[in-house]
Amino acid sequence: MASRTFLCFNHGKSLLPFTTTKFIPASRRPIKILSFSSVSCSLNTPQPTVEPKSQMGSTPNVVKILEERGLLESITNENLRFVCSDQTAGPLKVYCGFDPTAESLHLGNLLGLIVLSWFQRCGHKAVALIGGATGRIGDPSGKSQERPELDLESLEKNIAGIMEIVNKILSKNANLGSEKTSNFVILNNYDWWKEVRLLDFLKQVGRYARVGSMMSKESVKKRLESEQGMSYTEFTYQLLQGYDFLFLFKNEGVNVQIGGSDQWGNITAGTELIRKILQAEGAYGLTFPLLLKSDGTKFGKSEDGAIWLSPSMLSPYKFYQYFFSVPDADVVRFLKILTFLNMEEINELESAMKKPGYVPNTAQRKLAEEITRFVHGEDGLTEALKATEALRPGSETKLDWETIEGIAEDVPSCSLPYTEVLNLSIVDLSVSSGLFESKSAARRLLKQGGIYLNNNRVDNESKRIEAEDIVDGKVLLLSAGKKNKVVVRIS
Repeated sequence: MASRTFLCFNHGKSLLPFTTTKFIPASRRPIKILSFSSVSCSLNTPQPTVEPKSQMGSTPNVVKILEERGLLESITNENLRFVCSDQTAGPLKVYCGFDPTAESLHLGNLLGLIVLSWFQRCGHKAVALIGGATGRIGDPSGKSQERPELDLESLEKNIAGIMEIVNKILSKNANLGSEKTSNFVILNNYDWWKEVRLLDFLKQVGRYARVGSMMSKESVKKRLESEQGMSYTEFTYQLLQGYDFLFLFKNEGVNVQIGGSDQWGNITAGTELIRKILQAEGAYGLTFPLLLKSDGTKFGKSEDGAIWLSPSMLSPYKFYQYFFSVPDADVVRFLKILTFLNMEEINELESAMKKPGYVPNTAQRKLAEEITRFVHGEDGLTEALKATEALRPGSETKLDWETIEGIAEDVPSCSLPYTEVLNLSIVDLSVSSGLFESKSAARRLLKQGGIYLNNNRVDNESKRIEAEDIVDGKVLLLSAGKKNKVVVRIS
C-alpha cells in the first residue's frame, strides 16, 4: 500500500514531513528534548499521606484507584485500564489543560491536579498544559456566554500565577514516581501555536474535522440553543484543544488527556485527530465528574465567590474553614475525591460518624487538614490551624496583632481613631464597627452571653474599651457568636 505523507506542525519555524503509515507514537520511541518554554521540577518534598507503590514494586492500576474513589466518569477506550498497569510498556504521560482566565486556579481546577497527582503516585508522568494560546479564545464548555477577551498583560500575569500554583502542587509528588528523574513538566501551548499559520492549519488539520461531529458536542449544542448563540471563534476551540493533544502525542509522547466531564467533546476531538491524521493508536481520554454537593448544586463557590487556590486571593485560614463547614452528607465522598487518605481510614471515619460518642466535625477536620496541606503546604496548614484556634470565641490562646491581621481580609473590618475608641462602651463600639445595626440588638445578644472582645466573653453592659484591650496597640477583634466577627483597626 502506498504511503501517504502529510505535513505536521513541529516546534520551531519549519514544518516537518512525516509518513503516517509508518508513524510510531513518541511514547514507544526515545523522547527528543525540545526547546519548549517549560518548567520541569524534581523536588524532594515527600507527601506524608499514601504512597501506592507496593512492596514488590508492581505498578498500581490508577484507573481502578480513580474509579474506587469516585474520580472516574468516562474513558475513551477500555484498553486504558490495562495499559496503565503494564510494566512492559513503561509509564504513561498524562496531561491536563488549564486556561489562564484568572490569576489563580480555583477549586474546580483542583480535581485535575488531584488526578494528575494520582497518576504521578502510580509511577506515571504528568504534564500540566497552560493555555497561553487557547486562553485567548476561551472554552465555551459549561458557559452561557462568551468569555471576555483578556489583554496581554493580564494574560501573562495569569499564566505566571497559575504556573506557580501548579509547580508547587505537582512537586509534592516529584519523588513518588518510578524514576529519579522529574515526573512532571509544565508547558505553554502558545509556544507552538505562535508559529501556526491559518491557511496551513485549515489545510493540514481542519480538513479532518467534520462539522457535523463538532456541532454534535454537548457544549456546542447548548450554546446554539441559547439566546446568546456561539461565535465562530468559540466554535473552533475544540479543534484547537484537539490539536494540542495531537501535538503533545507526536512530540512529547503524551498518551492520555484528562479533564472534567464537560471536557469530553474537546478530549475526543483530540483522539479523533490523532487517529485520522497520524493514523496511530494509543491515545486515550479520561474524564472525572464535576464537583457537586449531595443536593446536585456545584461545590466550589462561597458567599464571597470562587474558592481560589492562591493564598494571595484566599487565605489558608478561609480555605480551611470552607472545608471544615462541609455538611455530613458530603464529607465522606469529598474525603475520597479530594484527599489521598487510604480507603481503610476513610471507611473507619465513616463508621465512626454513625456510632455514639462521635465528636462532631471530626471527619470535616480531617478533610480540611488534608486538602489545606495539599494546596498550601505544612506552613499554610499551620497558619490556618493557628488562626482557627486563636479566633475561636472563648479560646484561651493569646491573640497577637499578626494573627488578627492574618484574617482581616476574610472578615469585615473598619478603622477608627484611637481617641474615639478609648473609653467607648462595648455596645456603642459594636454598632459603630458595623457588627450590629442597633444598640438594642447588641444589648440583647450581650445579655445572652454572645458578645466577645478579643475572644473574651463580655458579661457587663457597662464595659468600656481600655488601652490594654487594644491588641499590640493596633487592633481589636469583636465577635457576635461564633461566626460573625469584625476587625477594628486603631488609627
